Amino acid sequence: MVLLSVDLIAKSRKHFKKKRGLSFPEYLKTLTHLHFSNKNIEDIGDLSMCTNLTVLYLYDNKVTYIRNLDFASSLTHLYMQNNSITHIDNLHYLQKLSKLYLGGNRIAVVEGLEQLLQLKELHLENQRLTPGEKLLFDPRTLHSLAESLCVLNINNNNIDDITDLAVLKELRHFSAADNKLCSIEELEDVFSHWPQLSLMDLSGNPVCKKPKYRDRLIIVCTSLEALDGREINELTRQFLINWKASREAKKKENNKHTMPGSLVLLL
Repeated sequence: MVLLSVDLIAKSRKHFKKKRGLSFPEYLKTLTHLHFSNKNIEDIGDLSMCTNLTVLYLYDNKVTYIRNLDFASSLTHLYMQNNSITHIDNLHYLQKLSKLYLGGNRIAVVEGLEQLLQLKELHLENQRLTPGEKLLFDPRTLHSLAESLCVLNINNNNIDDITDLAVLKELRHFSAADNKLCSIEELEDVFSHWPQLSLMDLSGNPVCKKPKYRDRLIIVCTSLEALDGREINELTRQFLINWKASREAKKKENNKHTMPGSLVLLL
């Protein structure tokens, strides 16, 4: 079994470029970045001597559990996409974590992030779920991320409902392509809670085929700059807003001239 450890660091020419006058333990303390992607690593060992670690690249490996990172209180970026992780565990010590990449794993429930109050980006695309399973979100995690999370990627996870995500009011970039979202009304309601949303990708969902799909989302997402890879022209947005206002005013006027409750009595 390949273990990420200080011994592996010592054997890596890329990492162990011993600085003049530094012992190996002293050298470990100077490390801020560790690059160990695509090395057949199956587990994380004792790295506690790397006290200044801020960025860890562990993508494209065979890791099944996230562990032994409790020492890394300075870690800001963690790249663990394309492993075999089934649960999000043991991250509560990483209170400076800003970007978390867990795409391409086997995670079914997004949980365990309640202490990560500085997390700005969460990438969970392409989970390898069992047939019929969909990615779910623990409400406690969502509420804890409500004030910080700016980027969320949940592409291709069999998701058919995002109502619970409405609490993420700081979102700026949202990607949920290739899922099973169907309800335009649900999307309008959720997006009305995200006033800063600027980029969104919903391509590959059934809802994209609904009449006026693009027009309706452009109207409700007032800060949106691009939808499904296509830029939004501000003149187009203003035209759609004016058109909607005109229709609503006309409808209101028609209702005003209706005589509700009037009855024709046949004697």
